[in-house]
Amino acid sequence: MPSRRTVLAAGAGVTAALAVGGAARADEHRPAALLARMTLEDKVGQLFVARVHGHSATEPDQADIDANLKELGVRTAAELIARYRPGGIIYFAWAHNTRDPRQIADLSDGIQRASLQQPRGLPVLISTDQEHGIVCRIGRPATLFPGAMAVGAGGSLRDAHTLGRIAGRELRAMGVRQNYSPVADVNVNPANPVIGVRSFGADPEAVAALVAEEAGGYRAAGVAATAKHFPGHGDTAVDSHTGFPVITHSREVWERLDAAPFRAAIAAGIDSIMTGHLLVPSLDPSGDPATLSHPVLTGILREHLGYDGVVVTDALGMAGVRTKYGDERVPVLALKAGVDQLLDPPDLGLAWNAVLRAVQDGELTEERLDVSVLRILRLKERLGLLAEPYTDPDAVDRVVGRPEHLAEAERIAERTTTLLVNEGPLLPLSPSTHPRLLVVGADPVSPSGTTGPPTGVLAAALTALGFTATALSTGTDPSAETIARAVTAAGEADAVVTTTCNVTAASPQRTLADRLTATGRPVVAVAVRNPYDVAHLPSVRACLATYSWSDAELRAAARVIAGTVRPRGRLPVPVQRADDPARELYPLGHGLTY
Repeated sequence: MPSRRTVLAAGAGVTAALAVGGAARADEHRPAALLARMTLEDKVGQLFVARVHGHSATEPDQADIDANLKELGVRTAAELIARYRPGGIIYFAWAHNTRDPRQIADLSDGIQRASLQQPRGLPVLISTDQEHGIVCRIGRPATLFPGAMAVGAGGSLRDAHTLGRIAGRELRAMGVRQNYSPVADVNVNPANPVIGVRSFGADPEAVAALVAEEAGGYRAAGVAATAKHFPGHGDTAVDSHTGFPVITHSREVWERLDAAPFRAAIAAGIDSIMTGHLLVPSLDPSGDPATLSHPVLTGILREHLGYDGVVVTDALGMAGVRTKYGDERVPVLALKAGVDQLLDPPDLGLAWNAVLRAVQDGELTEERLDVSVLRILRLKERLGLLAEPYTDPDAVDRVVGRPEHLAEAERIAERTTTLLVNEGPLLPLSPSTHPRLLVVGADPVSPSGTTGPPTGVLAAALTALGFTATALSTGTDPSAETIARAVTAAGEADAVVTTTCNVTAASPQRTLADRLTATGRPVVAVAVRNPYDVAHLPSVRACLATYSWSDAELRAAARVIAGTVRPRGRLPVPVQRADDPARELYPLGHGLTY
């Protein structure tokens, strides 16, 4: 396997050849000059952002080769590039693309080398979903920040910009130049199963300001940010991965609520906007999802909002975009609607050939493709990808997970932790009065490679602060036997901390909290995902919201429990009463301190 220095040298001649007309003219003329030499097949390829299995572009593990053959008809990323000439590649952890930073950088360089070695080869725009919080494709030792709703609870524009700038620097060091973040949806529906804490909150103006700042941070780092999911996925109880959401907002409500963050993103120079696979009848009564809607994408996004950057679909394998049309029609209709990048179609060969055939048959013109390809090439030029497609061999060690970045994540987490309930007051706890702590509760599977299950991370952090804390995982659906075991263990503790995740009225997690409280031991709940959990936990004396379960957020919660830092977060969403959802239990902006 050649080193990244060798890869850089091997591609230098090809890279130099891309500098059409010389460096002085590169910014203005290079994308158009590259477009002029492309074949129709080259142009079709540029429109696609493809997935591929494996940690290496040429030597993946056998299981990944088998998966690629089954799903894509090729063995490796290099073979995929040779066959389809994709303009982009998306990384997923489940596809084994993101084992560790050095491997990611090597994979990125391998992909670029494979593409640049093709006739008329162009650099590939590599992307991923690194939202932070509950959606992360790249884990430790990369810096993992609190997610959007946590940042919304902190309310700091500086923090949002810092997150984008640091996260962008680390992504760029690994060869990832496009990030599908920030989420620009305004989460006004507590039952939203797919957005929730991925949103900055329920206040459209606050969300707009934070979206613009985070996008600006990414732009400063030389990475394309992506505002998603246009025209707004925040008021739905249906997940577009598995169903077809319908947004019933009037045009006036949409303008006031959903449009504001996208307007702000556009004003901030957002590089790309992702479509949502959802139906908004007030914007287009045809019944088509927004991804396939000319009135939504061209009429509203392009013409009404004045956006001329890259539009990328959400993943085309999601149910929301496949409900009305077949997989062969979806990519063609998306392009007719105004899309530029076609993300992760379920059958790449079928989709690629469908677009090619649509041009050959006259349904799409080559001039239409030219418009999107030129946008994509201009984005690559703006990111410096056409001039420097390879990673810096020394950047991974120098940039990714550096101590200053990790410390910034910890500081942001401290400013976002929200104290919702504190009867007595119970908090802060002291090792002198409550030396023995039991940490029980939900341990949602980490999407980001944290150091352990939330109960274990929280117990370790409390122990480091002078307590003797024991962890006991009871899960998100504890059985009667598990609850009884936790109650017995609580008898040996001076206080109990219980983590919760997506509690409902009938949830066994509520039963666990009630049974723990009945022991007479003081109980502190830590909602590690939705702050709405607090409405279903009336028996606990104290409740914190962390909005996710990254190490930084859990350690910040431990410091708040111990009183070494004061809680400063404020609810970025209102919490409704469990017994009367029409009434608020805690309003937007609620948050206690010591």
